[in-house]
Amino acid sequence: MTADHLLAIDQGTQSVRALVFTPAGALVAKSRVPIEPYFSTAPGLAEQHPTVFWDALCTACRQLWTMPGVDRSAIAGVALTTQRSTMINLDADGNPLRPAIVWLDQRRTPGLKPIGGLWGLGFRLTGMSETVAYLQAEAEANWLRTFQPDIWQATRKYLLLSGYLTHRLTGRYVDSVGCQVAYIPFDYKSLRWSSPSDWKWQAVPVDPSILPELVPPTGVLGQITRQAADDTGIPEGLPLIAAAADKACEVIGSGCVDPQVACLSYGTTATINTTQRKYLEVIPLIPPYPAAIPGAYSLEIQIYRGFWMVSWFKREFAHEEQRLAQDRGIEPEDLFDHLVESAPPGSQGLTLQPFWSPGLKVPGPEAKGAIIGFGDVHTRSHLYRSILEGLAYAMREGAERTERASHKPIREVRVAGGGSQSDGALQITADVFGLPVSTPHVYEASGLGAAMDAAVGLGLHRDFDQAVAAMTRIGRTVEPEPENHKIYDELYRRVYLKMYGRLKPLYEAIREITGYPPRG
Repeated sequence: MTADHLLAIDQGTQSVRALVFTPAGALVAKSRVPIEPYFSTAPGLAEQHPTVFWDALCTACRQLWTMPGVDRSAIAGVALTTQRSTMINLDADGNPLRPAIVWLDQRRTPGLKPIGGLWGLGFRLTGMSETVAYLQAEAEANWLRTFQPDIWQATRKYLLLSGYLTHRLTGRYVDSVGCQVAYIPFDYKSLRWSSPSDWKWQAVPVDPSILPELVPPTGVLGQITRQAADDTGIPEGLPLIAAAADKACEVIGSGCVDPQVACLSYGTTATINTTQRKYLEVIPLIPPYPAAIPGAYSLEIQIYRGFWMVSWFKREFAHEEQRLAQDRGIEPEDLFDHLVESAPPGSQGLTLQPFWSPGLKVPGPEAKGAIIGFGDVHTRSHLYRSILEGLAYAMREGAERTERASHKPIREVRVAGGGSQSDGALQITADVFGLPVSTPHVYEASGLGAAMDAAVGLGLHRDFDQAVAAMTRIGRTVEPEPENHKIYDELYRRVYLKMYGRLKPLYEAIREITGYPPRG
């Protein structure tokens, strides 16, 4: 048998999946192991032991080899994609010094020394000092250096989760360029560690020696070691091919390599991404992220709590659906589309602004969520529909900001993530955008994107144009309904776009009076 199958490992927030794909993009087998996303020892903290991620990865792989149709000898190579911005400190022996700080963590470091010298002067003159101070306060390394100096001093490698798992698989301190999404001194324009004179080394004082070597997507990170083979069952010596972070892999796994095709991800964080060959900053100092394609950029607009609001709704208002779902042995979300259908487009004026977590610029650090337009006609069905509509409005606004920056219109939308399973969410998205909305042919778009990196890296496809043509296709397409789009377009332009500007002074007053959200 020709070894042309691809093992993709997708380490997400709530589970790890081990997936086998063919060079034609067919999913041969899937093993999923749930994980506890984090534990919290104080409000706002989100941590998890690094070994939890590794143990779950090993279990998922070992389960995979027991499944019908899976032949280890057919695996040509391995690719890894992970959640972003989860940071791990290792000692001289490669052992974790403390729990990983998970991307959901909200700790901040107040009172840090501002950037000095010419950089500091430039930031003051351009009005960017507050933005830089925000980035400094958000950096996990600064918190560790301030509040756990002994651990920081003992740190010999400071890695993203992707780098940690790569080390466990290959024995090397190396990571993909495509995974570098974090508060670290990375040059997002040049796609390498920042030059010694860059202001980022002042903002986040990290010894370059504790950072990993970087390899572009499709490059070889190393080979599976004997120990990793014993732990996972992956054949020893197989190449581990550099992929990218889960969102970037999801973009190419959805077939979105043209800047005119946008990828919406309705996940814990809702995002809209386009692949760009040119470096673009929609907001000054907020860079595009590395794409899963070497030398390219993933221009991303995000709503931090995004589809998490559906989980919030389920917990607070969907007790009936939870009971029915338990009786039928299905997920409660499977019953939510009837809520969408029982409220009209526009939710009879109930309009939601989904800024449930503060931002940096748009929205700003004072931002809060808002729902306006309540009347005695409104029910929980209207509320649920308004959540989906508010997310779609926010994604449309992100699309329009992307179009202004790139000077290229978005003509098609692909939807991935949990929201792609909802007929209601897809129809609302199509109606708000006034564009056809499609889903990938497989739900595991992130894993497929990682497999595509492996396929190109191993020479199974000559380039990404060929990989996209061979490995991705449309699952289904939802067309916009003209009458619904007309309603949404009016509400979007005349109501939604004006909400944040009108409410911002009130958010600032609330922040001043209550101290929430806290200032850095």
